[in-house]
Amino acid sequence: MDSGSKETPAEFSQRLNLEFNDLLLLNRALTHRSYLNEHPEALEDNERLEFLGDAVLDFVVGAWLYNQFPEMPEGDLTRMRSALVHTEQLACFGREINLGPMLRLGRGEAQGGGRERSALLCDAFEALIGALYLDRGIDGVMRFIEPMLERASADILQNHKNQDPKSLFQEWAQSHGHPAPVYVTRNTSGPDHQKIFDVDVLVDGVVYGSGTGKSKQAATKEAAAAALARLGIS
Repeated sequence: MDSGSKETPAEFSQRLNLEFNDLLLLNRALTHRSYLNEHPEALEDNERLEFLGDAVLDFVVGAWLYNQFPEMPEGDLTRMRSALVHTEQLACFGREINLGPMLRLGRGEAQGGGRERSALLCDAFEALIGALYLDRGIDGVMRFIEPMLERASADILQNHKNQDPKSLFQEWAQSHGHPAPVYVTRNTSGPDHQKIFDVDVLVDGVVYGSGTGKSKQAATKEAAAAALARLGIS
């Protein structure tokens, strides 16, 4: 396994009690597209598994929230799900299981700090979920992720992270006599089907926060959250 870890995929699976029957699925989930560019013998990267894992996470997290919070109204459930599956939270899940060192990356991506980059960790975590779903089904995914959801949801509720950061930041700006925040797309990267957006949020021409996401909406939300954290509001 050409990765940044001495741990093998089998050991990784055993440590997390994932019980993969097909370790080739796990290998694929850990293979970034940059690795294929340098190792043509590798058959497939993790992008298709990422696509599947994204859909599985939406369902599993929604079902878990529905059962966990029987009195929570639909709007609050939607905001909670958004908070649990956004880029930075999924990257946190990836860091929690030490996913970064397990990834097979191209040399340039690895040297550029890819193992710690939130967008890449988020994608890899989604790919891992997709692989786990194919190997162990919905029940296997739920057993794996439920403890993470319990911890993360408690933190989200305690620190009001389910509130819309863009609305909160706009309220702060207006209450301090500033004009409305302006969101500027600083950079886009990646293929057309998998764009990554980098966004800055400015007030009176000053950058207050930056965010990265798979859509402009996700990136602006991350930027607003970063601005709130800078202000000590989040």
